[in-house]
Amino acid sequence: MTSAPRTSGDQQPATPADATLPLLLTRNARDYPGLPAVSWRQPDGEWTTRTWAQVHEDTARLAAGYAALGVGGGDHVLLMMANRPEHWLSDLALVRIGAVPVSVYGTAAPEQITHIARNCRARVAVVEGAAQVAVWAPLLDDPGTPLERLVVVEPDQEGAHLAYAALQDEPVPAEFGKALDAARPDDPLTVVYTSGTTGEPKGVVLTHRHVLANALALDAVVELPPHVDHICYLPFAHIAERMLGIYLPCHRASHVHLCADPAGVGDIVRRVRPAQFFGVPRVWEKLAATVRAVLSLMPPEQRQVIDDAAEVAREYVGYRERGETPPPELQERYDRCRTEVLLPLLAAGGLDRVTWAASASAPMPLDVVRFWAGFGIVIMDAWGLTETTGVATTNSPRTGFRLGSVGRPVGEVEVRVAADGEIEVRGPSVFSGYLREDGSVRPAVDADGWLATGDIGRLDEDGYLWLTDRKKEMIITSTGKNVSPALVENALKEHPLIGQALVHGDNRSYLVALLVLDPEAAPAWATAHGVEAGTGLTGLAAHPVVRAEVDRAVAAANSRLNRTEQVKRYRLLTEEWGPATGELTPSLKMRRRIIRDKYGADLAALYGD
Repeated sequence: MTSAPRTSGDQQPATPADATLPLLLTRNARDYPGLPAVSWRQPDGEWTTRTWAQVHEDTARLAAGYAALGVGGGDHVLLMMANRPEHWLSDLALVRIGAVPVSVYGTAAPEQITHIARNCRARVAVVEGAAQVAVWAPLLDDPGTPLERLVVVEPDQEGAHLAYAALQDEPVPAEFGKALDAARPDDPLTVVYTSGTTGEPKGVVLTHRHVLANALALDAVVELPPHVDHICYLPFAHIAERMLGIYLPCHRASHVHLCADPAGVGDIVRRVRPAQFFGVPRVWEKLAATVRAVLSLMPPEQRQVIDDAAEVAREYVGYRERGETPPPELQERYDRCRTEVLLPLLAAGGLDRVTWAASASAPMPLDVVRFWAGFGIVIMDAWGLTETTGVATTNSPRTGFRLGSVGRPVGEVEVRVAADGEIEVRGPSVFSGYLREDGSVRPAVDADGWLATGDIGRLDEDGYLWLTDRKKEMIITSTGKNVSPALVENALKEHPLIGQALVHGDNRSYLVALLVLDPEAAPAWATAHGVEAGTGLTGLAAHPVVRAEVDRAVAAANSRLNRTEQVKRYRLLTEEWGPATGELTPSLKMRRRIIRDKYGADLAALYGD
């Protein structure tokens, strides 16, 4: 890997509240020219790094290439690529000429792509390779879509379209610099389309002011070293990665490590050993399942040492959670357990230097939070929407945390709960509105600036917000009782055998569930319990020992739930749900309607006599 030495910048950069992203990029090139800005792995396995000074030059050249295509201020440009340098640099280059980059999920269905292209009226789209060209090219002849040009990133896959490399070959006009970096704080910075758990994606218009208000609010509550490393593996179409992987690095002059294939994120974590790591709940669940599978195969005496250390860590975290100073004896035991037992285990996965672990996007299962607390990693669960520019509330090691909550409001954000339990929010990072096809913005806040979020929750006496569920996803039984499916599903998933769960029961007298065996944890559990796992998940699902254990897991979950919330029957599945098969959004949220439709016969059978 080629990496520039850190020759300057041992303090967190200062960002004015009225700054713009191009001005931050210029500041970084001036004040931190030698600091690494972005790194990525080449096809041969070697790593390449560009400094902030080099990124400033790269984006100017690339901006000239886009301008030569006729892209200018206010124009939307669609981007469908993995987390690769062409995506990251294009995003910044387009912003420098006042254009509005719009990232599209790589798993988006053709009808979603068509809707987005028509809604934002983009004339240019930048796509990765031949597979994406096959989906996008028909839109060039679609009379309802103004798309005129495709730019193709992968070499020799452009066919009749423009090669990305040609953009960088454009000579930069002598006077071109005067056309750069003229964006104003209230200009649109991007449009982020919601991932579509229900209905068509909606275009959320975010300005420079929204983004930087959120960045400043986050920095007030997190504890990170200056110029911190960030592993960028979530899609740029997700507001979390746009903030963490593009905007916050410009604000902090930090170092982004691009991960084009999320399956390889573990290798990069071990290589970088980052101080911060963000994962949506499903990522933390998968990591926990992998660690549990490894632990289950250890000799009993070794496992006991780890379990004892984990109990010490959880006791220590409990004091911190209550805002109390741990007793000296506990502090000493924790320091010893962490050094001798926990850090070596975390180092094997590259997580031994993490000081800020975070999650958002959906309710985090409490058992997963407590599992990681046993390693001294406190996942600072946060909450927000695309419409709030990401984080609106968060737990914080600096200002306090409550495990199971999503923390307290950041910065100048205000949160309240309506009479029906719906969470409402307002503040400087709440979005401008949804994009209309004519280019105007449809406001979504009331006359006083409050946004109804669609989430249900409560605020406790200390100001911590506790999520219940999405308003539209609440189950109303035939007896008129309201049930939070996420609450029941998280209880079911506390057993390592159960990787995913969907609860169903709208207008029914009782609840049923679809349960999916965990592909990592289930085979390890089977091996540890003497069950032959050679037949794979299908064989395990039919094995009487596994079935009996799942029965016990469901009974254990039911024992912690009230009668209305209890699951009466379930169907055990062996195929994991994911974005590629349509059951999850690209941000790993469940698409409940898709799952219910796909398994409609199974669900109906659970209500049969």
